[in-house]
Amino acid sequence: MKDIELGAVQERFADIVWANEPLGSGELVKLCEKELGWKKPTTYTVLRKLCEKGLLRNEDGLVTTLITREDFYSAKSEQIIEDSFEGSLPAFIAAFTSRKKLSNAEVDEIQKMIDEFKKGEKK
Repeated sequence: MKDIELGAVQERFADIVWANEPLGSGELVKLCEKELGWKKPTTYTVLRKLCEKGLLRNEDGLVTTLITREDFYSAKSEQIIEDSFEGSLPAFIAAFTSRKKLSNAEVDEIQKMIDEFKKGEKK
């Protein structure tokens, strides 16, 4: 997947599409007016930009995504770790947990992911 940089507003827009796809462009205009307070031209401008970036497709008035939400945010997370922690997941986790205490349920969930990865059951 190629790197797709989105601003916060573009991410909110993409989240609307991910949550409602496939949807007609007219329906998207109504959702963006309700959720973001946008007028029709703003919606179509952002839609066009995200189509140009390869995230969305608007074909015959039907808007769909070309990249899943999970794949997008997974790639974004990987890029943050690469850029900010020299690619070290342990360094990221150390920095994250130094400011936020993990609950027992979160620790158990992370441990389960590690155990599954070790067994070769990676999702």
